[in-house]
Amino acid sequence: MPLHQIQSKAAAKAAKAKRAKPALPPRPREKLTLGLLVGSRGFFPGHLASTGREEMTARLTNAGYDVVVLGPGDTTHGAVQTRADAKKCAELFKANRSKIAGVIVTLPNFGDEAAIGDTLRLAGLDVPVLVHAWGDETKKMGIAHRRDSFCGKMSACNVLTQYGIRYSLTSLHTEHPDSPAFARDLEWFAGVCRVVRGLRTARIGAIGARPAAFKTVRYSEKVLEASGISVEPIDLSEILGRVDRLTDNDAATKHKLEQMLEYVSTDGIPQSALLKMAKLGAVIDGWMAEADVTISAVQCWTSLEEFFGVVPCTIMSMMSNELLPSACEVDVCGTVSMYALTLASGTPSALLDWNNNYGEDPDKAVCFHCSNLPKAFFDDVRMDYQEIIAGTVGKENTFGTMVGRVKAGPMSFARFSTDERTGRIRGYVGEGRFTNDPLSTFGGAGVVEIPRLQDLLHHICANGFEHHVAGNLTLVADSVHEATTRYLGWDVLRHR
Repeated sequence: MPLHQIQSKAAAKAAKAKRAKPALPPRPREKLTLGLLVGSRGFFPGHLASTGREEMTARLTNAGYDVVVLGPGDTTHGAVQTRADAKKCAELFKANRSKIAGVIVTLPNFGDEAAIGDTLRLAGLDVPVLVHAWGDETKKMGIAHRRDSFCGKMSACNVLTQYGIRYSLTSLHTEHPDSPAFARDLEWFAGVCRVVRGLRTARIGAIGARPAAFKTVRYSEKVLEASGISVEPIDLSEILGRVDRLTDNDAATKHKLEQMLEYVSTDGIPQSALLKMAKLGAVIDGWMAEADVTISAVQCWTSLEEFFGVVPCTIMSMMSNELLPSACEVDVCGTVSMYALTLASGTPSALLDWNNNYGEDPDKAVCFHCSNLPKAFFDDVRMDYQEIIAGTVGKENTFGTMVGRVKAGPMSFARFSTDERTGRIRGYVGEGRFTNDPLSTFGGAGVVEIPRLQDLLHHICANGFEHHVAGNLTLVADSVHEATTRYLGWDVLRHR
């Protein structure tokens, strides 16, 4: 099909999609499987364990989670209150090891702390654990209905601490599964589970070498590997060599071109530049599938522009918008930061610069990139050229940026870095909002408002963090912080 026909077909499809206003995110969030451990103690009412198991299972299922839990035919009330029960539950969890992303320990009555600890120790899942306790009703404090879960939770946590098993806590000491508090905690804990599992198995494609001027994005592969994060590199010459082998009529080129034209307005962009971008995107897609990597960091500034003739921004934007974060300047730790936010929220993340002050307001700043921000960050966006690099390599070599204003709303931010002096990963996370404050600039930009921003900026500079930061249009900093500190062992500040 000739290029003009592809463009016409894509334009019609894009116009229809724009009218339909598709919802965010572009792909459904991963469905999680949770293990459920029902604690019980024989001295306390058994019917509470039975109904508690049924109610919690129904609550998790109705919230969209698959549940692995003992049944009433496996143990008394389907609960765990003896060493034998612990062995049965541990075997069930081990049989579903590949599925279970986290475990909820629920205490409908006091529970048996030793059996709970034994279950988790024997299962050896090494996944996030949420300890939940039911509350007593003041009118049901007699022997037939008294739970004492308030007290039992402390004993369970004490034994888990003795066993060296890491665990998380609900925001309130006791919560009913149908309460708004538990609904928030469940969403938070699911984010923790997604971040932990996703980062421990992450494979990042490093496409090209770090630009010589960007010493700020240096990192240690070995420190990342210690947390389960692998980096698979490929030289930019190999990518461009594969691009050179593609023709304008290759199926992969045509397919990528159609995707691009449906994704963003390309009015005024030369056809030659669009074809180059399509070939580059097709090759990157193919290599990432071949190398089994799902997220990436790409060389730019200014090798691709000078020697190939386009910027990779739109290609990277499309990947990030599909929940496959891609960072520029081979900022691998920037990609990790983006990925953590994406895993927690199930929505696209962007890599931004802490770029400018906003007038005299100490709690506001301009976040900017030139840009490869995902389409989901904008109300309206178009493809254009990169104004900064154009002054050096020429406008004709810099087409492909995503230009627009970041839409107003809540935001989370995160930055992680490898610290070779200590052998650890460190970082910071927090929350704020993008505002509607007036801003006249180029690229992709927005005004952020963050409480105590000056304290955060001082922390960034005093601890030598990069000017790059990952952003996401949801409030998930607490999930990311819990996952990275409690379960991955990173040194992360939660800015409040």
